[in-house]
Amino acid sequence: MQTITINLYQFSELSDEAKQKAISNLAMINVDGEWWESTYEDAANIGLKITGFDIDRGSYVNGEFTLSPNEVAVNILNEHGEACETYKTAKQFMEDWQPVFSDYMNEESEGYESSDNEERLQELEEEFLSSLCEDYLKILRDECEYLTSEAAIIEAIESNEYDFTEDGELA
Repeated sequence: MQTITINLYQFSELSDEAKQKAISNLAMINVDGEWWESTYEDAANIGLKITGFDIDRGSYVNGEFTLSPNEVAVNILNEHGEACETYKTAKQFMEDWQPVFSDYMNEESEGYESSDNEERLQELEEEFLSSLCEDYLKILRDECEYLTSEAAIIEAIESNEYDFTEDGELA
């Protein structure tokens, strides 16, 4: 039997070359699991169920409302910041949807319960869903891009206090 002694190093103690090797070897550390869960939860909190996505070649987010579209828009306006794309999308939807809905519900209007207004409301709601899915596609892309960035990988390495061999291999 033989005993071998190996020196282990924290990330900060590695040479620049070894750091780059460690980063390269752990490039997928932050996206190995279900990294999208918080985005799915955010969508669910406002009344949108994300049923699938592909941020690569397919480039889509599929989703469906679990609440009425106007409730979803109100939730977004109450819970998301004004700088957020979902906020802008919801605000635009409400500005377009509310007058048509009011006309549709106004017994004194020519548009009262008209099929034209009903079709327009449905069209606006479908466009809103499509736009929200595009917004969440951008959110998911941005999140993945950050999680696979060098800064995020280094943050994960340091917060997990990984040990490395001198050449940057994970111990």
